[in-house]
Amino acid sequence: MNQLIEKRVGSNIRNLRENIGMTQEQLAAKLQIMGCDITRSAVAKIEVGQRHLYPDEIILIRNILNASYEQIFSLE
Repeated sequence: MNQLIEKRVGSNIRNLRENIGMTQEQLAAKLQIMGCDITRSAVAKIEVGQRHLYPDEIILIRNILNASYEQIFSLE
């Protein structure tokens, strides 16, 4: 993925998370409960575009944040 796209997607995830009042720690914990081996630090890196997202993570994040794929992947 392009670095600019990764930063935008990460920013979208951060905004969606913050809009529902969830912390990075809470998101990481929910992902772990759903079987995803991820830390709060990894969530932070995703949100600033420093870590790639895996398909299973995208699906779980979308479900946890009750978001659409369009909201996550919007480049606007």
